[in-house]
Amino acid sequence: MMVRSAAYRIAIVSSLAFALATCALGLFVYFSAHAALEGQLDDRIREDSSTLVDEYRHEGRDGLFEAIAGRERQNGSNELGYAVFDSQGHRITGKLDTQRPPLGWRNILFHDPDEGADPARALITELADGSTLVVAADREPLERIDRQIVTLFGAAFLGVVVIGLIGAFVLGAYLRHRLSAMRVTAEAIMGGELDQRVPVGKRGDEFDRLAGLLNAMLNRIAELLDNLRQVSSDVAHDLRTPLARLRNGLESGLRHDLPRDQRDAAIEQAISRSDEVLSLFSALLRLSEIEAGQLQQAFCCVDLARLTREMGDSYALAIADGGRHLICDLAEEAVVFGDRELLAQALINLLDNAQIHTPPGTLIEMTLRRVGTRVRLAVADNGPGVPAPDRLRLTRRFARMDTSRSRPGHGLGLSLVAAICNIHHARLEIADNRPGLAVSLDFALATA
Repeated sequence: MMVRSAAYRIAIVSSLAFALATCALGLFVYFSAHAALEGQLDDRIREDSSTLVDEYRHEGRDGLFEAIAGRERQNGSNELGYAVFDSQGHRITGKLDTQRPPLGWRNILFHDPDEGADPARALITELADGSTLVVAADREPLERIDRQIVTLFGAAFLGVVVIGLIGAFVLGAYLRHRLSAMRVTAEAIMGGELDQRVPVGKRGDEFDRLAGLLNAMLNRIAELLDNLRQVSSDVAHDLRTPLARLRNGLESGLRHDLPRDQRDAAIEQAISRSDEVLSLFSALLRLSEIEAGQLQQAFCCVDLARLTREMGDSYALAIADGGRHLICDLAEEAVVFGDRELLAQALINLLDNAQIHTPPGTLIEMTLRRVGTRVRLAVADNGPGVPAPDRLRLTRRFARMDTSRSRPGHGLGLSLVAAICNIHHARLEIADNRPGLAVSLDFALATA
């Protein structure tokens, strides 16, 4: 189970990598310490050998022998050892029991009365009379320090490995716990429990942020599924009446006993019903196209102030013919990044809603104001308005108030406006105008 778990594999590999790094560091420390201690030992040998050679030059062989004897009386068993060999290779003075080695730095063996043959580090120097001076140091202290370093490092490395494995198992268990919560939630959702969500902790770490993003995604999917169910139900409901009327009109057109003018009227009415159905599907296709985000590729800088002025001028007369009055308060310049056709569609839908759902005599106000780096487009009226609980569902597809059932339309106007706002990264706000309704769109101004 642990071998198949990616969480445990990651934790164990991390611990092994840390253990290897510790091993590499220990080897570096060991060889560095060994080289430093060996260098100090060579310095001691070199310095003492140089002193004895000077003694020989000034005092001769007798002075050298006396200096060696004095050092041997003072040194302990672990200090330097000395020997002088004649030209024939016979040891003539010094307690260092060894054979005459070649000249230079050598690793030699000498006889220790207590331990037998022992390794030593030695410097062999040839004197002027052909004899050879050997100054050596027992390597036992250096080797003892090496063994201590290796022992301490081995114990430390073992501790690091044990602690690393324990940490790996703890970390692996933690990772499996956090990931299993996501797995359990996914399995529950696949089993039909669509309201399940990933638990989010209070620490705000990467797992909590990921869980939050997953929950946001699941909420969005749930909204889309609810929207799909609503659309399916509303399409079936909204199409039932026009299709039934279309069928009745076609049946009337097929009756041969009716006068020709009545049959023509029935056929014309059937065509009108067909146009209603086609307009509904055209609106749905347009909404799907906008929500897919494919139109963003054609975005460019749009002068929203100019667009609103043109829309206000073209709609003012039609609104006045309906017994309502339109006033405009528009900024001189407001350039946004988007699609002019979509922005015009959003404004048309807002103005149409303000006309259709308000009684004659209503005052409709269209405003465009710049606030810092943003621009706010609003269409407000002083009509009957919409109750606060119902405003939350105005942007849903086929959402229609009870008072609007008798008026033409399919309840897709504000859904299109919301989709257009979303693709333009704008904020849509539906508020009480006291009295009436105010719908505002907040855009970011286009930058160079």
